[in-house]
Amino acid sequence: MDFKELLEKQSAESWEKYIPTLSIDCVIFSFYENSLQVLILKMRDQDLWGLPGGYVKKTENVDDAAVRILKDRTGTENIYLQQFYTFGNLNRSEKAFEQYDDTIWNKQRFISIGYYALAEHSQVKLVLDEYSSAVQWHSIENLPEFMMDHRKIFDKALTTLREQLNNHPIGYNLLPEKFTMPELQKLYEGILGKKLNRGNFYRKILRYDILTKLEESRKGGAHKAPDLYSFDVEKYNSALKEGLKGNW
Repeated sequence: MDFKELLEKQSAESWEKYIPTLSIDCVIFSFYENSLQVLILKMRDQDLWGLPGGYVKKTENVDDAAVRILKDRTGTENIYLQQFYTFGNLNRSEKAFEQYDDTIWNKQRFISIGYYALAEHSQVKLVLDEYSSAVQWHSIENLPEFMMDHRKIFDKALTTLREQLNNHPIGYNLLPEKFTMPELQKLYEGILGKKLNRGNFYRKILRYDILTKLEESRKGGAHKAPDLYSFDVEKYNSALKEGLKGNW
């Protein structure tokens, strides 16, 4: 079945199954090889890239729909999820399907609820469905051109992530259980989009008393093996309630 036939078949089912004019777009962040990354995909008939998304069933809550969409793309439900904005400008999605009949589901005007998700990289298994030609992690430092208004959605998600860095468990959900201090600094730099002074960063993080230094180090490499740390979850959550003080 070619893609046009597939969408037309899916369109008829969608009118029966989902709430009209309401969609969900997910900005899924991960941290891998010292780089903040986002999950992007490409639809079979599109040259541009997009964010994972989907629709809300008539029989489910909005947050449950977001969890379902994430599971479909990542193979897991165990991901931190935060609703961050609603996108509803005119002509958000219609142009991407301009070669289709006006009655097709995908060509309707959709109000989209944006969620950002934080995924520990090793826990994710990327799922390529029948509507997509590619799905992959991509560094946020050099993103390809996005379809529709997905760049705007991504930018708003990243801005929200920066604003919530001091009062949401972002590091805990993006880093593996054991990590080095340079990896934690790289994560903060990736989110903030700027270099941080190493000494100042280390002193500030250690002053919060949210880390546990482990009796082991990262093996391998030509230089001295760096110490490994983990988050003290109880102290971390307590500190986040007050907010990590100071600017980065």
